[in-house]
Amino acid sequence: MSKKKIFVAGHNGMVGSAIVRQLRQRPDVELVLRSRSELDLLDRQAVTKFFSDVAIDEVYLAAAKVGGIVANNDYPADFIYQNLLIECNIIHAAHISGVHKLLFLGSSCIYPKFAVQPMREDALLSGTLEPTNEPYAIAKIAGIKLCESYNRQYSRDYRSVMPTNLYGENDNFHPENSHVIPALMRRFHEAKLASEEKVVVWGSGKPMREFLHVNDMAAASIFVMELDALHYQENISPMLSHINVGTGVDCTIRELAETMAQVVGFKGDIVFDASKPDGTPRKLMDVSRLSSMGWRYSIELEQGLADTYQWFLANTAGIRV
Repeated sequence: MSKKKIFVAGHNGMVGSAIVRQLRQRPDVELVLRSRSELDLLDRQAVTKFFSDVAIDEVYLAAAKVGGIVANNDYPADFIYQNLLIECNIIHAAHISGVHKLLFLGSSCIYPKFAVQPMREDALLSGTLEPTNEPYAIAKIAGIKLCESYNRQYSRDYRSVMPTNLYGENDNFHPENSHVIPALMRRFHEAKLASEEKVVVWGSGKPMREFLHVNDMAAASIFVMELDALHYQENISPMLSHINVGTGVDCTIRELAETMAQVVGFKGDIVFDASKPDGTPRKLMDVSRLSSMGWRYSIELEQGLADTYQWFLANTAGIRV
């Protein structure tokens, strides 16, 4: 059996590792993986040489510098510079080495802060971005447009998927530089261990967010990559080719915190610090484009949080459990 050589960039990250777990089950796939020490994706010459030396059939571009509100506020130059470099290096090197198929993973933060909800793909570039993560969002928008531009000029088949807020196995549980679900999970866990009476959550608790388990994201990514070219092209346009990936269901941060407390087993009070930033008021994806192509999520939030907490207990080093 002839095997496809698939390079997963960012295979040690949350999304990349989930894609790898699912692709490993395919008998027709030969995975090509490189750690950061083996291949620096910020080094254009190294990336170009890698693609020249290894005959790659498909690329999943899941590599990125990521973080929560605090990290995006504190390191805006790092976020835009490093993400632009990673995208440019991989997409161009893939092209010049003859790789025809590539999937770029973006983020729902590409949409305007006050985009009409739920956010459709055509909301892109229709308004002002959320200031706290604008540099990261600009880089992700550039990635979409890189893919579209290589498609238009060179007839490549470079596709883009835009996930909603992701969580799950291999998430970043850093106490400051993490997204809302891992940050809350660690906070509630440590409060439970310390028998604290309350947990303070940033913001008013009113913003609404949509969450997708990373295993569902991996499944959707592979689904989109493997769509028949004609079926895919029938559902997109050359300059609006990205596809939203999510559940189409959201909840308030307050509801998330209450569910998290139940999952972790924290019995104290939940207090909201409204002096802290809320970020975007609501971020709900319109997933009708992907739904019409035949894909739907399978992991509900409470079950996904419970599974993630069990992984956290078993795998997170340096945290007493």
